[in-house]
Amino acid sequence: MRNVWILALAQAFSACGTIMLVTFGGIVGTQITPIPALATLPLSMSILGVALCSLPAAALMRRIGRKPGFVGSALVATCAALICAFSIAHESFIGLCVAGFLLGSNMAFVQQYRFAATEYVSELDAGRAVSTVMLGTLVAAWLGPELGDRLRLLGGWAEFSGSFVGLAVLLLLGALVLLALEAPLPRATVEQAAPRPLRVIAAQPRYIVALLAGLSSYVVMSFIMTATPISMHVLDGMSVGETKRVISTHLLAMYLPSLASGWLIRVLGTRMMMYLGIACMGTCVIISSVVGHHFVHYLTGLALLGVGWNFLFVSGTTLLTTTYRPAERFAAQGLNDFTIFGSQAIASFAAGPAITLLGWRPLNLIAVPVLVGMLFAVWRLGKHSHQPARNGTAAAATASGATSNKP
Repeated sequence: MRNVWILALAQAFSACGTIMLVTFGGIVGTQITPIPALATLPLSMSILGVALCSLPAAALMRRIGRKPGFVGSALVATCAALICAFSIAHESFIGLCVAGFLLGSNMAFVQQYRFAATEYVSELDAGRAVSTVMLGTLVAAWLGPELGDRLRLLGGWAEFSGSFVGLAVLLLLGALVLLALEAPLPRATVEQAAPRPLRVIAAQPRYIVALLAGLSSYVVMSFIMTATPISMHVLDGMSVGETKRVISTHLLAMYLPSLASGWLIRVLGTRMMMYLGIACMGTCVIISSVVGHHFVHYLTGLALLGVGWNFLFVSGTTLLTTTYRPAERFAAQGLNDFTIFGSQAIASFAAGPAITLLGWRPLNLIAVPVLVGMLFAVWRLGKHSHQPARNGTAAAATASGATSNKP
């Protein structure tokens, strides 16, 4: 487990990049953008970076190995954080967007940490390895916003420049930690059958619902979360500290349930977990659009949004692993990830104009059709619940630490 803990520590440092952009990117954007509706564009560029670089990152590491890819991407992210600080100090919105994309490209590699962790343990211990790496994200959910808040007025620099200098230090520490990573022992692989065309795989009802679960979870979560700092700090006049607390709570709610979601899927099945995820997200929308938008409403709503994202995304990922054969995994996973992160980028970009033009309550109502459509898709899946699945793999452990044969 030594290498797994190395990856967990690297995750704690590396994940701070996106988390700091989520927490402070929208606020900084409103301060330096020439067009207020584009305030969330740096974060959207980060998400676009994840989407566009996911497949190239996997292909590159197949050629040069995990360790060089991880270390190299962490060094690129270190430079990107310094570009963020420079851009803020010189009020360069374009520079901030470029840096956001580079930070996102690093996250395409960071997404592979959980897959890499399973290569250092037996298949039986894959779930424990992934859960250990996830602990790194929990640390980042506190470390990123806390450090960013404490350093935002550092010296005589522009507000938040110091935050991203601190981020550069964290990312550099992550690169240094990854230097201790060892090469995993090679494993024998057996291909059971020739791969089917991707269109055949993607036409399966289970694949469609699994993809929609990931897509809807990320679209709704990103749309609401991206708008939250602007709504709280800029529109409602709440402090940076209050905004940081809400975002940190939301991020903890996103990842903390992962330590138990595998067990819940085994007990309840993927469909019931999807229903629970939709219910949590729906409750968030009700609180935000109907009840109010005071601090307690933001805190409660964003916590429920995080839990709902976890249940829906993890169950969707688990279901996805029942739809492809070993030889098909790269194509099936690639289409899934590209679709999810591409849609998330669109949602994140749309959040800026939506919060500026519509306000907080109407913005949340936009999520209703997405959740209703997902609810219908899960209900329809019940009619195909007896469709045979492929031979099980340990891939589901990469999402939640467990698999389930319940649809």
